[in-house]
Amino acid sequence: MRRLLIILLSFSIFSSFNACNNSSLQTDEVDGFSIAVCLSSEPLTMDPTLNNTIDGAIMLNHAFEGLVKWVDDGKGNASLAPGMAESWDVSDDSLTYTFHIRKGALWSDGEAVTAYDFEYAWRRLVDPETGAEYSYILDCVKNAAEISKGQMSPSRLAAYALDDYTFEVTLHTAVPYFINIAAFPATFPVREDIIEKYGEQWIYKASTYISNGPYVVSEWVHNSYIRMKANENYYEVSNLGPNSIKFVLMRDNNAILAAFDNEELDFARYFPVDKAKKLSEQEQVKVANYIGTSYASFQTSKEPFSDPLLREAFSLVIDRNYIVSKITGTGEIAAAGLIPYGIYDAPGLGSDFRKEGGAYYGVSYDDYELSCERAKELLAEAGYSDLEDLPTLECIYNFGDRNREIAESLKDMWETKLGVKVDLTGLDRDEFFNKKKEGDYSILINGWVADYNDPISFLDMWVSNSGNNDAKYSNTLYDELINKIKTTKDKEERFQLMHDAEDMLLADKVLAPIYFYTQPYMISNNLSGVYYTPLGYFFFDYCKKVEEN
Repeated sequence: MRRLLIILLSFSIFSSFNACNNSSLQTDEVDGFSIAVCLSSEPLTMDPTLNNTIDGAIMLNHAFEGLVKWVDDGKGNASLAPGMAESWDVSDDSLTYTFHIRKGALWSDGEAVTAYDFEYAWRRLVDPETGAEYSYILDCVKNAAEISKGQMSPSRLAAYALDDYTFEVTLHTAVPYFINIAAFPATFPVREDIIEKYGEQWIYKASTYISNGPYVVSEWVHNSYIRMKANENYYEVSNLGPNSIKFVLMRDNNAILAAFDNEELDFARYFPVDKAKKLSEQEQVKVANYIGTSYASFQTSKEPFSDPLLREAFSLVIDRNYIVSKITGTGEIAAAGLIPYGIYDAPGLGSDFRKEGGAYYGVSYDDYELSCERAKELLAEAGYSDLEDLPTLECIYNFGDRNREIAESLKDMWETKLGVKVDLTGLDRDEFFNKKKEGDYSILINGWVADYNDPISFLDMWVSNSGNNDAKYSNTLYDELINKIKTTKDKEERFQLMHDAEDMLLADKVLAPIYFYTQPYMISNNLSGVYYTPLGYFFFDYCKKVEEN
């Protein structure tokens, strides 16, 4: 997950509600206990419609609830279950879903959650005036793509409230992952009356940040923490674990590790990259599956990377084995394609899309020197035998010691093997995502995590009008291919077309995959009941303190 339409506003600070004990796992006889977790630094947004980050999605999964939600399968794995919709019916042709909204479900201010809240939220998502980068997530819904392109009114979206408790969605083509979309943060309900009254500012005050999930934001101290307390109006509030969750906002990985070691944090996703191997050996760092890919993308709409020969040359000299063995250190795999292992292939075959798709280039040690020689040939074919004709290129990356070390390694590979000049620019998250959105860079180091387990999640983001199209890639044939994938009724053909789409994307050298992710994390031995999905979401809503013997 994972961005954001950058809202260039100064963050307000939420008013303080119900001050809680800041210490880790402090038991309170009345209120239960509180936990402190660190997912990242300041979130880019807390608006479900606009969020495009994994850390933002994790927090939003605690503050909001969609038609469908993630629950613990009893083994620490997240599985889908009824959420705001207590049940749903599916038509025989799998095109119409009728969701029955849970009666008695309430917003945090006591108002009833209704089907009209979902109707409004979904229309807002696809409305081009909203500028949601995830508007295409609803492309399977009838008329959604046309609305996103400005060709229809949002009121034509085939997702209607039939009454307060019935929400009907009609797809133009049956897709196997639609229920996953109904659990995706961008499709969470939001309140029309609140947003119409307060506009973009609705997320910046506790009194206006109305949510419908297990927790409600009670305090937001800019660049310090976001505190959520149990939502007394949530239908399962009596079963929740922590009374409050403190999302600590930190960027310095050394400080994060120190806070965890001092028991000021109960959970953390980051730690110093140079300590990764040692921490893993000591079993302080645990590693979970994570369906995602790290990559470098090129600004294809501007010179010099409008030339695919140059893009290929830069990709070939990336020593992916060096990066996963010497830098990341938590089980990552050198990427020989875009779509990672763990994504299903054709239904019923039980196969893995990456295994079926094979490798697009060699990633073995023996292949590397041959790749570098080919890269030099491509550089000459692109007209850069005299490197003075090639300007110094800017590579941008999001701050963080792992990102910095990867960027420095890539710079060294490009300069040593190709003889080019590359300037590195590390940026704060808001600057990084703003430059990405505007296409203001030559090379960008980024990554993508599946929104749901289907190859299209890695492919449809590269269509010409996608808000998540890092490379500003525009290819009419590719756009037509993605549209065909999204409209074909033949399941076997659909998967073959997705292999064709990956073929086209990597043949055009739009991006250079680097490695397939894993999810390293640290968790207190005193905490149990945290569950997780390989899409990258951790859930803390039902966790418990482990009683000491």
